[in-house]
Amino acid sequence: MATPKNSKIANNRDSNTAESNFHTIKYGQKDGSISFGRISKDGSCISDVLLQAEDGRHQISMDKNGPRKGWTSATCPGNFQVLCGMDKDGETESMVLCAQNGNISIRAINGRIRLEALDIDIIAKGTAPERGNITVESNESIELRSKNILVNASNSWRLISTGIGEVVANSTIEMYSSMIRGVTDAVFPKDSKVGGRDVLVKNLLT
Repeated sequence: MATPKNSKIANNRDSNTAESNFHTIKYGQKDGSISFGRISKDGSCISDVLLQAEDGRHQISMDKNGPRKGWTSATCPGNFQVLCGMDKDGETESMVLCAQNGNISIRAINGRIRLEALDIDIIAKGTAPERGNITVESNESIELRSKNILVNASNSWRLISTGIGEVVANSTIEMYSSMIRGVTDAVFPKDSKVGGRDVLVKNLLT
């Protein structure tokens, strides 16, 4: 689990395991400072470089050891903005966010996450049979709104609802299959001549 910048851990400045550095240098004045080799507040890490504004929450830290070894951390009390690609064309990558190992987490604790572009591609490429999945989960609702919606499944597709399901087309509905089966709960006490109870049992167990 990630360790916050100033979390309370076993180390403190007075403990035997606190970091020490006899080569720390700091330059600054009332508006900000830059430090080399500064020890963190909890004594657990040394920052190779720490750039800090007058507000202590506004800083960039490059940590070298401890629980944040190799970390680059940036915090700010206001907006964090990145602007690039002014001299690039629209067909090449102007900004790349890449994690060679591990996950990428984007969180808005008290707000929305918006993705906006001329086109958006969401691609999952797994190297193992159990990888290459995309999961969209919501505790309330998921809305898809578009001029055209195309779902193309090479193996199978399934829509499940434990409540009400509706299919509505104000113009025309076209359905095609080599075989179409319709099953209701009427087959529960006694199976029909053409079967169907197995379908009922399978969906009751879903």
